[in-house]
Amino acid sequence: MTKQHIKQFVSLIGCAAMILLAAACNPLEPALIVGGDGSGTSARIISQTPLTRPMDCTGEFSKHMLDHITTNAYEPVNMYDSNGAGVGVNDLDQDGDVDIVLANLAGNNQIFWNLGGMNFRAEPFDHGSSRSVATVDVDGDGWLDIVFTTRVGSLLYYKNLADDWSGEGMRFEQTALAGVKEKAYSMAWGDLDKDGDLDLVTGSYDTALEKELRDAFMFGDGAGVFVFMNEGDRFTQERIAETSQALAIQLLDINFDGRDDILVGNDFDSVQDYYFLATADGSWEQVSPFGTTTQNTMSFDLGDINNDGQQELFAADMHPYKFDAETDAAWARAMEMMMDEHSPDNPQVMENVLQTADEDGNWQNMAADIGINFSGWSWSSRFADLDQDGFQDLYIVNGMATSETFGHLPDFELIEENQAFKNLGDGTFATAPQWQLAQTEGGRGMTLADLDGDGDLDIVVNNLLKQATVLENRVCGGDSLLVELRDSRVQNHFAVGSKVRLETTIGPMIRDVRVNSGYLSGDAVAVHFGLPRDVEIISMEIEWPDGQTSTVSKIFHNQKIVIER
Repeated sequence: MTKQHIKQFVSLIGCAAMILLAAACNPLEPALIVGGDGSGTSARIISQTPLTRPMDCTGEFSKHMLDHITTNAYEPVNMYDSNGAGVGVNDLDQDGDVDIVLANLAGNNQIFWNLGGMNFRAEPFDHGSSRSVATVDVDGDGWLDIVFTTRVGSLLYYKNLADDWSGEGMRFEQTALAGVKEKAYSMAWGDLDKDGDLDLVTGSYDTALEKELRDAFMFGDGAGVFVFMNEGDRFTQERIAETSQALAIQLLDINFDGRDDILVGNDFDSVQDYYFLATADGSWEQVSPFGTTTQNTMSFDLGDINNDGQQELFAADMHPYKFDAETDAAWARAMEMMMDEHSPDNPQVMENVLQTADEDGNWQNMAADIGINFSGWSWSSRFADLDQDGFQDLYIVNGMATSETFGHLPDFELIEENQAFKNLGDGTFATAPQWQLAQTEGGRGMTLADLDGDGDLDIVVNNLLKQATVLENRVCGGDSLLVELRDSRVQNHFAVGSKVRLETTIGPMIRDVRVNSGYLSGDAVAVHFGLPRDVEIISMEIEWPDGQTSTVSKIFHNQKIVIER
């Protein structure tokens, strides 16, 4: 019996036990009925897998090293190699375990196949020179493909051979992404026109392109921000910005009209972030919705940090988190280069920003008020309930290495601790040294997923010039719920863009299914809820990408459920 067959058998036994338990609790209500809410659509739970509780509880995270080092092409490290590369996670072979994909600059990109028990088998691609990673079902066949952005070119698309794979050789085949040829550093995927397939937004990083390509960039084309609409057999493009310094792209309904808008996080104070509203006629309108923005936007993430059912937007920037003579000396040259005088109407600040919307839909920056405005030279930043107390915490990876800015430091490297902020549940955050997450390997890309099947979130970091790390969650702070969505009627098979709202006795919790977040990094399709053991789940509402809803009335702690529309 294969590993996958064993898992399926165990899952079926667990599902049967949970169904019987639900029926015993209330025999008049079937446990697996999922229905629309009058304006919605029907769906069904197609699997329920019990999650094993962690066995080794230490109250902290345990570090594992992966045999992958993101290496740079130049010695010493130049300004833009110093930006590093990203990481993606998902179950690529559908064996029930979440696999890891790591991008590389001078070396090869790699897949780390999850063998269970925090053991992984590395398999290299024949290509590197990459930045961002997304594990996304591009062709809508129900299997997750892999897409990389590259240092100086367009996307690399690797199609999952799925059922055509013979079991020998690489499972992924490099394939042309028809209609997509423009230069891309960052990307975001989503169903922008709500037609059931996934569209693409890309942004170039022009300063790096100019340095590497020189005249070929100055007299060429293909840079800026592009929207690629999926037409089934190919993508059609629209250029919505002719230049960009896009380190991060996020899709968010800024004006609450039911359409995803585009946020482009630009580096440097000379190029402010771009915000494009989706209009009813399919065009894009550039707006300025935020009174305060980051100066050097390194990453974006969304999180419902106070359980009110409304997501906040976090943007990471660089600013020292310590205030002492040693830190001042280390940062002096960088601060001198970047702290320019701004005009009175320039909204940029050189620190993290948390955009929070009021009941009228107006946004304001609350980062300083809740204690997350300073976190170092920050890259990927992610909200996640790390201790499963019902509130989303924040993890940020740090570091910088470049001879241009830090030539006065050993090995030209600014060594800083990654920052973990615990959500105190009262609207504020505090640093959490007890979790042992203050790594100093020079993180760049970072994402989270349940790698060992115990329900809590583990962390994967793609470091620069040092081995990538897996940080295994052994906090054991509460219960968990993992939810995956399926919609086999459309090409957007994994229902990217859906929102899952969990009604609980401590308030509503909302999560969204997305492909990319943080800095250059890809998300798992399973959304995670941490739950204190005494919290009751009342119901779950799913808002699908087309706006219709489904409601689930029977949900249990410590399970992974897959719901099919």
